[in-house]
Amino acid sequence: MDMGLIVISFVIFLALAFDFINGFHDTANAIATSVSTRALTPRRAIILASVMNFVGALAFTGVAKTIGGSIADPAQLEFGVEIVAAALIAAIIWNLVTWWFGIPSSSSHALIGALAGGVYAGAGMDALNMAGFKNIVIALIVSPILAFAIGYCIMTILKWIFGRRSPHTVNKGFRSMQIVTAAFQAFTHGTNDAQKAMGIITFALIAGGFQASGDMEIQTWVKLSAAIAMALGTAVGGWKIIKTMGTKIFKIEPINGFAADFSAASVIMGATFIGLPVSTTHAITSSILGVGSAKRFSAVKWGVAGRIVVTWFITIPICAGLAIVTFKLIDLLFLR
Repeated sequence: MDMGLIVISFVIFLALAFDFINGFHDTANAIATSVSTRALTPRRAIILASVMNFVGALAFTGVAKTIGGSIADPAQLEFGVEIVAAALIAAIIWNLVTWWFGIPSSSSHALIGALAGGVYAGAGMDALNMAGFKNIVIALIVSPILAFAIGYCIMTILKWIFGRRSPHTVNKGFRSMQIVTAAFQAFTHGTNDAQKAMGIITFALIAGGFQASGDMEIQTWVKLSAAIAMALGTAVGGWKIIKTMGTKIFKIEPINGFAADFSAASVIMGATFIGLPVSTTHAITSSILGVGSAKRFSAVKWGVAGRIVVTWFITIPICAGLAIVTFKLIDLLFLR
C-alpha cells in the first residue's frame, strides 16, 4: 500500500478519535444543567444529545472551512499531513488529561492552539496566517463574554417576570422547557464542534494531495464520519465534567438551567452562522456564571470558576507546545 495513503488514513483516524473524545468531553455542555435539575434522566439526556449532535454536525460547513483554511494554507506545507498528526495528538492528550481531572476545558482551544503550534514547528512562523488565526482567537475570547452577559440579562428578566410566583410552579414549568433548550444546545454543539474535525480532515487531504488545492468543500463521507464520531462520543458521556458543570459552580434550578442553555446555544448558533469556531465549553460555563451572578452574586463558587478560567487561558499555549514537541519527535523518527 502507498505510504502516503497509510499516513493520511492514520491522520483521519486521529481526527475522528479527536471528534469522538470531543463528544464525550463536551457532553456536559448540552446536558449538565438538565441532568442536575432532573429535567432529564442521564440516559435520556445522553440519547437526546447524541441525536441532536449528529443532526447539527450535518447542518453546516462554514466552521469546517474556517478551520481548514484560515490558520495556514495546507497546499503550501511540505509536511502538512505530519503537522496535522502532531496537532491532533497534542489536542487529544490535553482533552484526555482535562477530562480525567473533570476540568471543562475547551476542545476548540486545544485544536486551534495545537494546529498553530504544529504549523510553526513544521513550516515556521511565516506559514501561519496570523490574520486568520487572530480572528479565530478573538471569536474564542469574545464568545464567553457574550454568553456571560446574555445569561445575566436573561436571568434578570426572568427574575423580574416570575419573581413573585411560587418557586415550585415556576420550576415545574421550566423543567419541561429545559428539554427543548438541552436539545438546542446539543444541536449547536454539533454545528460548531463537529465541524472542527471535518475542517482538520479536509486540511490534511489538501496537504497530502488527496483533494484539490483551494477546494475547501467538505466531502460527504467526511461529514458523515465526523457526525457519527461526535454522536458516538456523546453517547459515552463525560460524567466527571457533568458533575463540575452541573453542581460545582452554583446550585442550578430549572429556570437557571433554561436561561444558561438558551444563552450559550444562541451565542454558538450565531458563531456558526458566520463560520467562526467558538468553544461550547466556554459558552455554557460563562452563561452559567452569568445566570448565577444574576440570581445572587455570592451563590457562585468563584474559586471553582477561577480554576476553570485559568484552564481557558493556558490551553492554547500548552497545546501549541505539545504539538511542537510532537512534530519534532515525528520529524526525528520518520522524516529524517
